[in-house]
Amino acid sequence: MRNVVTLVAMSIGVALTPVAFAASPVMHPGKVPLERQTLPARDGFASMGAGTTGGALAAPSRVYDVTTRAQMKAAFDEAGDEPKIIRVHGTLLGDSDDSGNPLSCADYARGTGYTLESYLATYDPTVWGWDTEPSGGPENARVQAAENQRQTMLLFVPSNTTIIGATPEASLIGLSLRIDGQRNVIVRNLNHLAVSDCFPQWDPTDGSAGNWNSEYDMVQIINGSSNIWIDHNYYSDEPDFDDLSPSYFGRPFQQHDGSVDITYGSDLVTISYNRFENRDKLMLIGSTDSPAAGDPGKLRVTIHHNEFVNVGQRAPRLRWGQADVYNNHFIRNDDARVSFGYVFGVGYDSHIWAEANAFTFSPSVKQERIIKHWKGQAITTKDNVINRRKVDLLEAYNAQAPANLQLVTDTSWQPTLRTRVHPAQAIPALLKRNVGPVMTLGKPGNRPH
Repeated sequence: MRNVVTLVAMSIGVALTPVAFAASPVMHPGKVPLERQTLPARDGFASMGAGTTGGALAAPSRVYDVTTRAQMKAAFDEAGDEPKIIRVHGTLLGDSDDSGNPLSCADYARGTGYTLESYLATYDPTVWGWDTEPSGGPENARVQAAENQRQTMLLFVPSNTTIIGATPEASLIGLSLRIDGQRNVIVRNLNHLAVSDCFPQWDPTDGSAGNWNSEYDMVQIINGSSNIWIDHNYYSDEPDFDDLSPSYFGRPFQQHDGSVDITYGSDLVTISYNRFENRDKLMLIGSTDSPAAGDPGKLRVTIHHNEFVNVGQRAPRLRWGQADVYNNHFIRNDDARVSFGYVFGVGYDSHIWAEANAFTFSPSVKQERIIKHWKGQAITTKDNVINRRKVDLLEAYNAQAPANLQLVTDTSWQPTLRTRVHPAQAIPALLKRNVGPVMTLGKPGNRPH
C-alpha cells in the first residue's frame, strides 16, 4: 500500500497551483472511459430507479480537472445540476485558501476571540457543572470559529456529479463532501483523509461522563439524497489518528466524525470496494429513533466488497432501513490504533442482512461482540466466517446476551440486487489488491471491479 502519510506531509509543505491537463483520450469503440462509467445494473440499491450515472453524460465543457478545493467548488457552482465530471489531480486541501495554501485552526479562530485555553477554563465541569450545555462568550466564539472552518472545508456536491481521482494517489485532505438533498452522485478512486473539526463542542450532559462532539463526516449523505455510488475509495484519519489526541475533562478530545453517513430520509446507496482503516466511526445509517426525521421506508443501502481494517464501530450502525452487507472483509489486529466496539449495530426497526463476510480477527476480539444491540429486534447472518471457520454470528451474540437484548432472525426481506456473491473464505484474497484507489484515468477498458 502506498505511503499516504508521506503524501499528506508533502502536500502540506507545497503550495498547489493549477495545472493544465489533457482532454480525455479517444477511446476504442465499445470502451468506456473510467470517468464516464456508471453503476452496473443490479449492483445494489443505487441501481434502482433510473440507476446511478453521475456525470457520465457530461458535455466536454463540463469536464473539470482540479488541483485545489477552490477549483472544485467553482466547478460545482458553474455546472450546477448539469451532468459534470470532476477529475482530481494530486492533493486537494480542504483547509486551504483559494490558491491551495494550508489554513490552520488558528487562522479560523483569528478575530473570533476563541482560544482553547479560555474554553477549557470556562466550561471545566468543576466550575460550570454537569447539567447544562455550554453557553455564553467562549461558546459563542467557538461557534464563530467553527463557522469559519465550515465555510472553507465543507463542499456541497450537486446532483448528476462524478468525482474521481485521476490516479491512485489523488487525495482529499481535510475536505468534507456533503450530498444534501441531491441525487445521482458517484465518488470514486480517492484517498479521503484527515477530516478534522478544529473546534469540538464540550457537552457535559452527553452520557454519564460528558463528551466532546465534532462535526464533518468525510462523506455525508442527507435530506433525501438518493442514487449514490461510493466506490474504490480509501478512508483514514492519517496522519491525525485518534490515539494522538489529548483528553480534557477526562474525555478524548474527539475531532473526527463519520466516514460515510447516510441520514434524514436518504435512500438507494451502494458502497463498494472501499478500504476503511484506523477510523472509529464508519457508517451511521439513520438519524434518530424518531420517525420524524423521514427515515422510515428509506435508508436502503448495499455494502459489498469493502475492507474494514482496525476500525472501531458502525460498519454499519443502522436504524429503520435495510442494509445488504455481503462479501466484506473485516480485519482486526492487536496493534490497532482504535479500540474495538462492534461491527453491526442493530438499531431501532433496522434490517441488516449480513452474508458471506470474512472476519480475520486476533484471538483477543470475541466473536459475540460483532453484533451490538441498539434497540433493534432482528438481523440475518448467513455463511459468515471468522478466521476461515464458519460461525453463526447471531447465535454467538445471543449466547451471551441477556434475555431483554436477544435478537431474532429477520424474515421481513431478502436482498435481490447483487453482483456475484463469492464464498466468504475467498474474500480476503479476492479483495487484497482490489479495494481502495487502484485505477488511473486514460487507460481504455478500465472496468469498475
